[in-house]
Amino acid sequence: MNDFNRRRLLAGLLAAGGGALATPHVFAQDAAQRRNLLETMTFAVPSFQLGVASGDPSADGFVIWTRLAPEPLQPGGGMVMAPVEVRWEVAEDAAFRTIAASGTAVAHPELAHSVHVELAGLRPDRPYWYRFRCGGERSLAGRAQTLPQAGARKDRLRFAAAGCQHYEEGHYTAWRRIAEEPVDFVYHYGDYIYEGRDTGSATRLMNGRPFTPMRQHVGQEIYSLDDYRRRYALYKGDPDLQAAHAAAPWFVSFDDHEVDNNWAAGLDQDGSPPEVFAFRRAAAMQAWYEHMPVRRSSMPVGGSVQMFRRATFGDLMDMHVLDTRQYRSPLGNGGRNGPMNDDFLSPQRTMLGDRQEEWLFTGLAQGTARWQLIAQQVMLMQLAVQPAGGGEMTYSADQWSGYLHGRERLLNHIADRGLTNVMTVSGDAHRHFAGDVLRNGGEGPPVTAEFLATSITSGSDGVGLDDPYHRSVAGNECLKAIIDRRGYVLCDVGRDTFRGELKVLDQVMRPDGELSTFATLVAEHGRPGLQRG
Repeated sequence: MNDFNRRRLLAGLLAAGGGALATPHVFAQDAAQRRNLLETMTFAVPSFQLGVASGDPSADGFVIWTRLAPEPLQPGGGMVMAPVEVRWEVAEDAAFRTIAASGTAVAHPELAHSVHVELAGLRPDRPYWYRFRCGGERSLAGRAQTLPQAGARKDRLRFAAAGCQHYEEGHYTAWRRIAEEPVDFVYHYGDYIYEGRDTGSATRLMNGRPFTPMRQHVGQEIYSLDDYRRRYALYKGDPDLQAAHAAAPWFVSFDDHEVDNNWAAGLDQDGSPPEVFAFRRAAAMQAWYEHMPVRRSSMPVGGSVQMFRRATFGDLMDMHVLDTRQYRSPLGNGGRNGPMNDDFLSPQRTMLGDRQEEWLFTGLAQGTARWQLIAQQVMLMQLAVQPAGGGEMTYSADQWSGYLHGRERLLNHIADRGLTNVMTVSGDAHRHFAGDVLRNGGEGPPVTAEFLATSITSGSDGVGLDDPYHRSVAGNECLKAIIDRRGYVLCDVGRDTFRGELKVLDQVMRPDGELSTFATLVAEHGRPGLQRG
């Protein structure tokens, strides 16, 4: 990373626990028109306990984020219920000798005293450093990076894909390893938090083995805005997660557990009346926005978030970030996995919704970069699973196989237009999967290829190659690699190859698990499909 020492940043985070003048975008009525603004205040304990983050970079800027929370798990984060002025600065060097931009923002109590500053007017394709000040306190510094200009020559891009970080089921060692990687950005596919109650400290079975929670959630299952805020505060207090946020900009999306397991559009999995679930979903979406480094365009409106968006990395890659939750039809087959049936096949059911699907199809067809990346939440490969006792093959109701008509529309769009440069990254399944994506349940040549990143902790240590599930999917020739371990996918994109390394940890129930590469697979430009690297 040239002049930036990631290990030094990581050590500082662990110890603490936790050019041209840029144009910031903050709330237009922030400091000038707030009569109750607190311009100065003091804190008995450090106020930046949830760290800092940057995200949604563009060629001339990015978002910088923090939240004031001296007592993160207390009501209101331990903050006075008034708007508070926060100073910020962005520098061209890690020592903050050359300040590129600085200013003030307001941490609003209506937004849990979070701060989102959108920077514009910065130079393209270079790193910047940022930090915040409030009440005599100064945050640790984070590192951001602008994207290259659209169409500009770019020869290499490295990023990590990760998600599914159940707090009770392991250490966030994978985030610490990602913080040490020289990546340009992180793609978080979702399940940043889990909504379930504190399950206690009693030993139970997981993966057929005894499991005792390593740490515990606070409280019951979460429903209210205060509940969601406290759950995010619990997760974001982890120093390894903070290190990964501070080390590189993120593109974040959400999946199901940010709201409720397997929710779909206006329905939850419990049969709650839609008008009642709408309150919970709105609270969850507000808390997600409050705690993520996203732009104001993603602020919830009426309980909905504009999450699908696009980023361009010079002439090398276009990334299309999808939303596979807010617009999908209800899960087929009552939400149960099963044999392919009329629900799964119905042309009336959609994963993306009409507007998002048209946006994606247009973006893919008009893209001019060497690679087109679809970054989304759930598996695109259609895996047939052999039940342990025999019988018909079953398919996932929650993944694209449960929305087969929409899946085939997407693959036909790619294939019929001769797009041979499309790749997919996804997650949710708590295992590494890598393979080819075929049409019609396995017919014809690969249309694209998929790297599905395993979880950060969800599923705890896993069972490795002894996983019985491996045998149940062994008949899927499209599947090139699978492993039940925790970790992330490290993607290395060049002009002629798209390489994915399946990074795994030997354990997460103890700190400092050993990291290794389980498999490396490569797609060649113009030749859809994966080969061992």
